Amino acid sequence: MSKLKKMPEFKTEAEEREFWETHDSSDYLDWSQAKSASFPKLKPSTKTISLRLPETLLNRIKIEANKRDMPYQSLIKAWLADEVNENRRA
Repeated sequence: MSKLKKMPEFKTEAEEREFWETHDSSDYLDWSQAKSASFPKLKPSTKTISLRLPETLLNRIKIEANKRDMPYQSLIKAWLADEVNENRRA
């Protein structure tokens, strides 16, 4: 492999982002020496929201969640994710 270029120092994350948008990292890093990384406990960021639902709807959701032996909030998240993914495909 040819000689690698010296990695520049960046003052800001924005400056670094701009640099990598126009440069090839293989000029600066020997990717043949890279090792695979795994982050099994890394969870996506979540944000708490308040959602008002009619009590009858919430009760029906809780019944469905109970049938599946899962928390009702998890069921709501799964349904929302499925619907959003389905709409993105359409």
